[in-house]
Amino acid sequence: MGRILAIANQKGGVGKTTTAINLAAALAARKKKVLLIDMDPQGNATSGLGVSAKEEIENTIYQVMLDECSLQDSIIRETSSGVHIIPSNIDLAAAEMELIDVERKEFLLREKVKDIKADYDYIIIDCPPSLSTLTINAMCAADAMIIPIQCEYYALEGLSQLMHIVTLVQERMNPDLEIDGIVFTMYDARTNLAQQVVRNVRDNLKLHIYNSVIPRNVRLAEAPSYGMPITLYDPRSSGAAAYLKLAKEVIRQNRPGAIEGLRKKGTASGKRKKK
Repeated sequence: MGRILAIANQKGGVGKTTTAINLAAALAARKKKVLLIDMDPQGNATSGLGVSAKEEIENTIYQVMLDECSLQDSIIRETSSGVHIIPSNIDLAAAEMELIDVERKEFLLREKVKDIKADYDYIIIDCPPSLSTLTINAMCAADAMIIPIQCEYYALEGLSQLMHIVTLVQERMNPDLEIDGIVFTMYDARTNLAQQVVRNVRDNLKLHIYNSVIPRNVRLAEAPSYGMPITLYDPRSSGAAAYLKLAKEVIRQNRPGAIEGLRKKGTASGKRKKK
């Protein structure tokens, strides 16, 4: 049975989509079968894998959410990275209004993705930079979340709000949702600020934090414009090495028994203890 990971942070510009694309590609490079679901109306994860969803693609996640096509019919299987993708485009921005009167709209993605979960080792969901119906759908469908945090002064801005929403989802919609971990992005080892942010988060957050740190890297920033993950665009770059290391951590953490071991240490779930 596959594992569904939502990459989420309502704060924009933290490397969320970059992490979704490159973690998916790094997992595929480690011989895992991976599906990337682009839940962001900007469609950057779609274009980042070299797929144009503006006109050429008939079925996107928008059609899936409105029940106009099946999830299977929207999957694009031919990408250079080997990652399958369900694309997105700007049409998805209208979904929130169109779903407003739909019953159990928060569970639409979960109901649809369960039919293909067993076909993949990992399903990665790239969430929009907001706590919208689309993000809630991703949280309800996911087994766990990965939260990218930029190494800057406002790194923790909005994180408490995100964690509050996660707790509500756990209590009311998806009690099995875990916080798989926090990953630091855009890290510049030359600055004292970046090092201080990493120390502060490690010291103060009672959540699992990945050892892999994603550096601020020019090649990593260039790769999306070529429609390629960093593992293909420049496999020797520090960015590629960082995401391959992160993929190795994710695989190791998701081994049978590994998550339960982390729960016992109180570092992985991010859930409230039951009274």
